[in-house]
Amino acid sequence: MYDRGWSDGLPLVPPTRERVLRMLDSTSRSGDEVVALMPPNLVDCTVEKVAVNSVMAGCLPEYLPVVLASLEAICTDDFNMHGVLATTMGVGPVLVVNGPIATRIGMNSGVNVLGHGNRANATIGRAVQLVVRNVGGGAPGGVDRATHGSMSKLGFCFAEDEEDSPWTTLAEDRGFDRSVDVVTAFCGEGPRILVDQQSRSAESLVRMLAEGLLASVSPRTVMGMDGLLVLSPEHMARFSDAGWNRPRFMEELEKFLMVETDGILAGAGGIEEGLPPALAGLTLPKFRPGGLLVVHAGGPAGLFSAIIGGWVNGQMGSEPTSREIIR
Repeated sequence: MYDRGWSDGLPLVPPTRERVLRMLDSTSRSGDEVVALMPPNLVDCTVEKVAVNSVMAGCLPEYLPVVLASLEAICTDDFNMHGVLATTMGVGPVLVVNGPIATRIGMNSGVNVLGHGNRANATIGRAVQLVVRNVGGGAPGGVDRATHGSMSKLGFCFAEDEEDSPWTTLAEDRGFDRSVDVVTAFCGEGPRILVDQQSRSAESLVRMLAEGLLASVSPRTVMGMDGLLVLSPEHMARFSDAGWNRPRFMEELEKFLMVETDGILAGAGGIEEGLPPALAGLTLPKFRPGGLLVVHAGGPAGLFSAIIGGWVNGQMGSEPTSREIIR
């Protein structure tokens, strides 16, 4: 299978007839139903083809509905998977799962949430990428021209910790009921750790988080690239203890995400990278309205959060996209 170019570099599970049929038993959808036109070659991608690649990725059958919904999310004009593949920036789909299905299939939302060790997290994201590679033709070195790549190119999927969160979930923030199973696809790079072990007040920590977010992707980008903040339980406790809900947190955070453009113009501080001179004298937000997504996840110990920088967003790039997970 590796010699035939089907692999992402890791060993694959042979997709025998029995394994594929067992995978298909986990969905009510017909095997010949077309899930999406798969970029970059715009090939009809059927449920059966998704099942084959899910077997190869190591998925259990109960993961298939999440893989299908994830593919439906990324194969939209809004998400723009073709552009995500073609860019030289090392970004890919970051998949966040909300709803009862996350617990039902054993997804990790706690210790090592963005790392290894959980079969569902690891193989769902991997299956999505194998479909893009094997069905759509999006292999590295072809249309995929990433300079460095990142873990989001191999498979990046995790669940939000809803049970221990005092806030509404990401899916609720995007208009879904808490009882609905949802996957949200965000075009992002790998995570970067933000350390704050001394802030004991919400006011101090929100300033520190803003400083880290201002540097995401580049300190000299504003309004062009979205972000995803993964708040750990210990950091979340600072805000819940202060009585802050999600809207209050976002309101306070946005105050510190305003940038004076004179300091990030091209040539300012001896750095040629930067905004054009025509944007001098302005104060602009780091992220466009709604461009910062916030998720609660991680182990109960550790005064760290994670920042995942985005790609070019809006009509020229990629929009975060959510889809209901339907069995």
